[in-house]
Amino acid sequence: MIDTVSALPRTAIHELLGSRYPIIQTAMGWVAKPELVAASCNAGAFGFLACAVMKADEVGPAIDRVRALTDRPFGVNFHMFQAGAAEIVDTIIARRVAAVSFGRGPDKRMIARFREAGIRCVPTVGAVKHAKKMVDLGVDMLVVQGGEGGGHTGSVASTVLLPQVLDAVQVPVVAAGGFGDGRGLAAALAWGAQGIAMGTRFLMTRECPVPEATKQRYVAATTDDIFVTDRLDGMPQRMIRNRLTARLENAGRLTMFTTALASAWRLKKLTGASLGDMLKSARDLAHGSEGSFAQTLMAANAPVLIQRAVEQGQPDEGVMATGQVAGRLGDLPSCEELVQRIVREAGERLAALCAARA
Repeated sequence: MIDTVSALPRTAIHELLGSRYPIIQTAMGWVAKPELVAASCNAGAFGFLACAVMKADEVGPAIDRVRALTDRPFGVNFHMFQAGAAEIVDTIIARRVAAVSFGRGPDKRMIARFREAGIRCVPTVGAVKHAKKMVDLGVDMLVVQGGEGGGHTGSVASTVLLPQVLDAVQVPVVAAGGFGDGRGLAAALAWGAQGIAMGTRFLMTRECPVPEATKQRYVAATTDDIFVTDRLDGMPQRMIRNRLTARLENAGRLTMFTTALASAWRLKKLTGASLGDMLKSARDLAHGSEGSFAQTLMAANAPVLIQRAVEQGQPDEGVMATGQVAGRLGDLPSCEELVQRIVREAGERLAALCAARA
């Protein structure tokens, strides 16, 4: 009998992050809460806690909650342009988590501060130029998300973007966007990646805190139900079609404005952000453009409407951000079942390839 686990190579995910398997659970706002992060880590993956939608004083207790549920290493995701970011950075360093993930935001000085504290920096990028910039800033590892990924996404597929980035940088690279099983892990390793990062696949697990009504919409979704739109906040996002997205696609300017205004007010209360914080966030989300008041309001749509679906259990009145891979997923395993299945499938694929070569 082939030992399929031993067929998996040890990678930088093991060495730098300390997980048992080369699998990362990504930080999904309102989804990657302590219970899911701990379950992912206990199953052998490396989990990231989603703190980008938390108030600064909520981050420490959330980290402590993860530690109460697992003795495995884990990471924290945040944005430098969110309200209370400086305090969040201090909390992360004081709590000595294993890694941080982020998009654009931290500068070289901030990254050096994390690294001096022994905290690995693992940003997510969706373009070659952003990968190069992050490496220049001194990060330890990159998660490269192709256009198949959920939420804000680019237009370049993983099969093209991943080898481009692998050829362009010298740090370890993890593949994301379209991955959900052991075949994908085997393929990523064959490309030269150090493993895979998955969001939607971990959202669709039993330990995920998303309400059952919303989970079942993910289970039922086909690839035809999943689309990309810029009507939510002006930038391309991948999500599942529902009544809300149909209204947004056909909405006039007044409806869009009132929706955005309500979202901005809700987000301000949830995060403690000031108007200045929100303006800065909108500018950063818009890739450094000056941004307008209307764009600032629209930037609040995504987190607030995602929360309505994945935390409040209103799948038709909120946004169900998803990777394209949800269209071929049809179950809700436990994190342990999921990770073991992926490891077994990847090991079988790699062992079969090696046997065929011999």
